[in-house]
Amino acid sequence: MSTLTPVRPSLRGPARVVVRQHRWTLRIAGGVALAAVIALIATALWSSHVVDAFESGPCSVEGDPGRSCYQPVRNYMDAIFHLGQVYDYAALFLRALPLLVGAFVAGPMIARELESGTFKLSWTQSVAPARWLAAKLAVPAVLLLAGVPVLTAVLAWARSHVDTPYPAQWHDAPVFSTSGVLPLAHTLFGMSVGALAGLLVRRTLAALAVSALVTGVTVTFFTYWRGALWPRNTVTGPTLDVRENIWWVETGHLTGTGERLPQGLCDQSVSEGARTRCFADHGITGHYLDYHPASHFWPLQLVETGILLALAALAVTAAFRVLRRRTG
Repeated sequence: MSTLTPVRPSLRGPARVVVRQHRWTLRIAGGVALAAVIALIATALWSSHVVDAFESGPCSVEGDPGRSCYQPVRNYMDAIFHLGQVYDYAALFLRALPLLVGAFVAGPMIARELESGTFKLSWTQSVAPARWLAAKLAVPAVLLLAGVPVLTAVLAWARSHVDTPYPAQWHDAPVFSTSGVLPLAHTLFGMSVGALAGLLVRRTLAALAVSALVTGVTVTFFTYWRGALWPRNTVTGPTLDVRENIWWVETGHLTGTGERLPQGLCDQSVSEGARTRCFADHGITGHYLDYHPASHFWPLQLVETGILLALAALAVTAAFRVLRRRTG
């Protein structure tokens, strides 16, 4: 007497099909990522060489360099600036990656199959629709989990490897958005939105555009409202305590009753006397500054990451529900 052992469905077969279908795109993406890593490492090492060579000479960027040092200092500053642009381009690539990933998943990976009808071949070969979609998401997710942290870590190392005259501030949007765990959260969110857009729109170009639009709007929203994701520190007084390495979120004037007034209220007063009268007319007795210190870097990162991953989970859940509704 024999018994039949049920075979658990696996994603290995469908995932192989996805990789085979998009092998050239994946190879190009891998090549671009490898080139970016090599370029960042080479730029960091060459920047270190340029800084060491300049500091070993008689000239300095601080104070009056003297006539004989004008050109060497200018050449040095120009060289460091142009080398630093490599980091800016790498950051721009990382910031655009969520849009690119979402557009690829929405258009060529999902919507194109639905539009052309090639999905029927997979579904008639013992591949359930849910497994088909899971494979479509698993392949880019695994690649993103493997590649994005490497790019983020190499970029962070390259930025901090050399003490240049153009230091990157931790709170600047191009730096913050491409540091820590945010790049991975952004790309996973873009992938999830792309899957949902592809299933809803079912037209390659339209799904691609919808995914890029939704992802871009969300990323832009967080860029402008990031400072509100964590309680800010506040300093008040007749003069503000200006500190280094802090993120100035909001500053303005205070009245005797504690009311906050905008910073530019008296900016049109050109003379000191007119400015003093403007302060007196509005009852301004001091100033305030809302800021984030450098210690808020990880709280801000983790809060934004948590929100993005929650939104990504909602998008994936909605994508499977849409697929189930349309396939019965």
